Amino acid sequence: MKKTLLLIGILSLSFAFSYAQEDGKRFRSTYLKINPTTLINELDIVLEQDISDKISIELGISGIYTDYPDYVLAKKIDIGQKKPDITTEQFVDGAGLGFRAGLRYYLITKEIGPSSAAGTYFEPVLIFKKVFYSNQDVTLNNNAYTNSASKDVYAIQLLVGRQFRREKLVLDPYFGIGLRGKAYHSDNYVLGDDGVVNRNKGTLVSVLPSLHLGIKLGLRLRK
Repeated sequence: MKKTLLLIGILSLSFAFSYAQEDGKRFRSTYLKINPTTLINELDIVLEQDISDKISIELGISGIYTDYPDYVLAKKIDIGQKKPDITTEQFVDGAGLGFRAGLRYYLITKEIGPSSAAGTYFEPVLIFKKVFYSNQDVTLNNNAYTNSASKDVYAIQLLVGRQFRREKLVLDPYFGIGLRGKAYHSDNYVLGDDGVVNRNKGTLVSVLPSLHLGIKLGLRLRK
């Protein structure tokens, strides 16, 4: 899945830049946006750069300060999936970074100026996130051990939205579907029935479809 996402990203960016160079107007309006719909667990900051009247590129970074929503999806919703060997406390205290890149193609644009690509758009988005869970110290047979865990997320989203621009303000509602792969890495120590301390180290991979509905708010930085 990593190679597939990387290939899609390279092809998309290559197409975008070649289109922009042919158009002769490579750099246009720049917008800085946040996604308030994700504030429950992360601060999502996105930069959108117009490169033509029809195409723009979005690059984003996320600061993750809790992974509790994934605890609900992974452990509280039972659809027969395997459960990661990660505690509730580790999910709650999880922190990390996320990166995204999207290529927008405006299907219907509003004729409100030569530097505007506002309108209805389609956007494939590639996402990578790395989450580190807090270590947990345990005492087994009078010996101290440390349980640790982390998570990698690879995702692709196919979004449709409608962007509204007014002077320096931008409003960007969207919805879509996607595919998300998660790799949970855990390294835990447990006491077996025979009284021997066992080390359980492994990776649990989960790949599931996803639904997306949200809105981004932002300001124009340059024109």
